[in-house]
Amino acid sequence: MGLRTGLRTGLDKVVADSSEAVADVGEGASVAVGGFGLCGIPGVLIEALRERGAGGLRVVSNNCGVDDWGLGLLLREGLIARMTSSYVGENKEFARQYLSGELEVELVPQGTLAERLRAGGAGIPGFYTPAGVGTQIADGGLPWRYRQDGTVAVASPPKETKTFKDREYLLEEGITTDFALVRAAVGDRHGNLVFHASARNFNPLVAMAGRITVAEVEELVEPGEISPDQVHLPGIFVQRVVGVAADDPAAAKRIERRTTRPRHDPRHDPRHEESA
Repeated sequence: MGLRTGLRTGLDKVVADSSEAVADVGEGASVAVGGFGLCGIPGVLIEALRERGAGGLRVVSNNCGVDDWGLGLLLREGLIARMTSSYVGENKEFARQYLSGELEVELVPQGTLAERLRAGGAGIPGFYTPAGVGTQIADGGLPWRYRQDGTVAVASPPKETKTFKDREYLLEEGITTDFALVRAAVGDRHGNLVFHASARNFNPLVAMAGRITVAEVEELVEPGEISPDQVHLPGIFVQRVVGVAADDPAAAKRIERRTTRPRHDPRHDPRHEESA
């Protein structure tokens, strides 16, 4: 029994709360953040970062939330200095900061961003891909940061290219960050995680890329309760786990854009009226 207790204590990665989980994220840290749109985002950890107030953050994430939710909260507080993303079209404040020269932005094709994170987590320094060949992604010159007068202050550099079997590819570098923040549906005390549906897209890759990965979990269970066959991300990639309460406002699951149409009523179908 003593050996079993000692083993559990040594592997237990649960921290008291979200504030403790991000307490060492300092000024200018690089942070990879999971999620897709507002799906699977670590909202509790993002709020803890906002309350901490460390600025100059260099964030890697598929997108930057919306104006009043997700990473948009950090952006609104002026805590993000640089974003590496593939899609940023839902955030007006993002556009304002970028065009005014307050924010540096590296746009990356979505599949390339996913693979750069995976490669970084797997210890692969770079890889060749056909995505972006023949565009400014390869040739350079994309505006990363503007000056206040609208001229380009920092532009993307050209990328190395190579031909394999008569097809051109460009070299992309793997991404690693100081910290990674992810959200899982289920996690155990050893850091083994299970993601729900679409939340599985970027979260596992982001978790791999962080030197210190923090996971907020909706359901915290004991080691052994998750079948090994059900684990989406092994605990070797996770250093801290924090359970989140369902009634925590920061844990809410919001819809990025609600699209609806009138409910169909067959009694008022014009086709029926014509046939009558």
